Amino acid sequence: MSPLARSRNIAARMGRWSATHKKTAIFGWLAFVVAAFAIGNVVGTKPLEDAKAGSGESGHVDSVLFDEFKQAQGDSVLFQSKTKTVDDPAFRAAIDDVSYTVAGLKQVKHVESPLEKGNGGQISKDRHSALLTVELRTTDAAAATTLDEPVQKALAAAQKRHDAVAIDEFGINATTELDEAVAKDFQKAGLFSVPVTLIVLILAFGAIVAAGLPLLLALTAVFATMGLLALPSQLMPLSSDIGVMVLLIGLAVGVDYSMFYLKREREERAAGRSPSAALEAAAATSGRAVMISGVTVMVAMAGMLFTGDKTFMGFAVASIFVVAVAVLGSLTVLPAAMAALGDKVDKVRVPFVHRLRRADGEGRVWGAILDRVLRRPLVSALIAGGLLVALAAPALQLRTETPGFNTLPQNLTSVQTYNKIQEAFPGDAVAATVMVKTDDVGKPAVKNAIADLQRQALASKQFSTPTDVDYNAQGTIALVSLPIQGDGVDAKSMTALDTLRGTIVPATVGKLTGTDVGVSGTTAMEKDSTDQMNGSAPYVFAFVLGFAFILLLTTFRSIVIAAKAVVLNLLSVAASYGAIVLVFQHGWGGGLLGVDQTTGIYPFLPVFLFVILFGLSMDYHVFIISRIREAYDRGMKTEDAVAHGIKTTAGTVTSAAIVMVGVFSIFATLQFLFLKQFGVGLAVAILIDATIVRAVLLPATMKLLGDWNWYLPRWLEWLPEAKHESSADAPKAPDAAPEPAAA
Repeated sequence: MSPLARSRNIAARMGRWSATHKKTAIFGWLAFVVAAFAIGNVVGTKPLEDAKAGSGESGHVDSVLFDEFKQAQGDSVLFQSKTKTVDDPAFRAAIDDVSYTVAGLKQVKHVESPLEKGNGGQISKDRHSALLTVELRTTDAAAATTLDEPVQKALAAAQKRHDAVAIDEFGINATTELDEAVAKDFQKAGLFSVPVTLIVLILAFGAIVAAGLPLLLALTAVFATMGLLALPSQLMPLSSDIGVMVLLIGLAVGVDYSMFYLKREREERAAGRSPSAALEAAAATSGRAVMISGVTVMVAMAGMLFTGDKTFMGFAVASIFVVAVAVLGSLTVLPAAMAALGDKVDKVRVPFVHRLRRADGEGRVWGAILDRVLRRPLVSALIAGGLLVALAAPALQLRTETPGFNTLPQNLTSVQTYNKIQEAFPGDAVAATVMVKTDDVGKPAVKNAIADLQRQALASKQFSTPTDVDYNAQGTIALVSLPIQGDGVDAKSMTALDTLRGTIVPATVGKLTGTDVGVSGTTAMEKDSTDQMNGSAPYVFAFVLGFAFILLLTTFRSIVIAAKAVVLNLLSVAASYGAIVLVFQHGWGGGLLGVDQTTGIYPFLPVFLFVILFGLSMDYHVFIISRIREAYDRGMKTEDAVAHGIKTTAGTVTSAAIVMVGVFSIFATLQFLFLKQFGVGLAVAILIDATIVRAVLLPATMKLLGDWNWYLPRWLEWLPEAKHESSADAPKAPDAAPEPAAA
């Protein structure tokens, strides 16, 4: 093997500078994190309003209503008894008591009692249930949470006075309770993610100090990103869930990149290099791989920009930011910290665990598996490929649908109340809303069209009473509320929506000239969001796959390596789809996760999983292929380079994968179904990718292809040649000179 000259790639230069300017790099990084966080606090992150986050027709309606029709916030109060009816004096006394008490609260603007004339639609057909509506003195959802507290207290007191009738609230309290439940789930995920990551890192490095470095880098990258996101949020408001996305991706890539760097430096030290030479070797090789991997992950995350969904476009921006910050930290403060610590990085060793670590970085278990794979590459490829195809086959049955209220945690009071309302008043808990916007909604033609809309909707038997019409103060918008059959997201509701949009609206208010007409509501929003995600999916896939192919082709100057990377990653993603279909659609093992019934897959999940999985799995692929190509460039035969590259990266890849699988598995244990599906999909895909794909299928196919792995057509010879260098054979660099003292 021929010796290579001193590296001059940008990662090596950054690492070299940081190692010789330790204080500047370390304190500069800390200053950057603090400044970024301070910017975030001063500027403030602009939140994405729910009314502005929608897609399609419903998104347009919600946006117009948000700007021009501030609707009062309110609640529905359910009175119910199995033995008494509304005609019973005790039942009527409970309604009158609540109506009088709540109407007297200063926070309440108006109360509609079911006992008032003309409100017969607020009494169920069997007369065992009745609904009272409460309108608060605010149009702001955040303020409504505070104003609703006296209402809740009044209802609780009334329940004690009328124990023969159940009195339940549904409205503001439901939003608050669901938001709090989701927040608790996210807090649980965040609370357990850091300890799980630290435990795996301790097992990987055998020392507390070494294990702490990757975690500190990841967390500081997360903190800095949360501050920096305040700037783009002024142009693109961000979802309130953005912090979870930043933590998830930040932990994943931050830990990965640090491990790549640390493991390589340790390997070079074990080979006899001086501290500075080992650090420079790590910067020139693993540092460069980190740069390539970071760009690939950012490209994958950018795919979410093509969804056209404002929430996911915000996720894309946040992911790109945190990956970029993690890459910057890996190339600057990490080598500086390693240079400052020197051999102290192995301080506070964990008994027994430290002894299990091999100095050369090779894994015993994966080494034994790889030897067998390379002895029988065809058999190994067929078995591994067949297993992946079998796992992916159920993905052909993947059915996207938004699960209804029955999949929400049934222990929540608001969910239980919803179920009662839905049973007593089918469709009343979920209504379709038709917006009619014109210069004057008081015109006879407009009123007649709205009345005709209500009549035809009820005549279709797909909508029920009570219908309602509300007007904005300017008299330019009328909002028609039509309780829809079904649970709001099931087939019955979707059919009713199609009838409303396709037949009833065009035949009534749709005939009015110069009028902006549209349908919104839960059903419409879910339909439009699903159509948006399904319609954008081909563009997302094409962008991510195409750009990743070009990037890998340019990096490794091999059309085979680039094409194979795309195929292998698609197999991992398909296997992940197959897993969530088996668990959530067919019920395999659902009981272990607390899933009591089978359902479809959330519409956003296939695209979301694809983008994240493709990005994270490319982490491993770039790291492994870089190591293989490095060995090949040093003179090894392809077969030997494959064995060397995979054996020396096996420990790092396994540890990084365990971190991700552990963190993602936490999501599978949370209450909400969409988090369970997200966690199972990610955990399974990463597990498959780090084992079957990278340890079996990749080396087997590379062994079978031999030197064809590096095939580049002549018409692509113009591509720049990027040297995958190693300083393993380079002259040993002298120890870094101490940083000059400040004047």
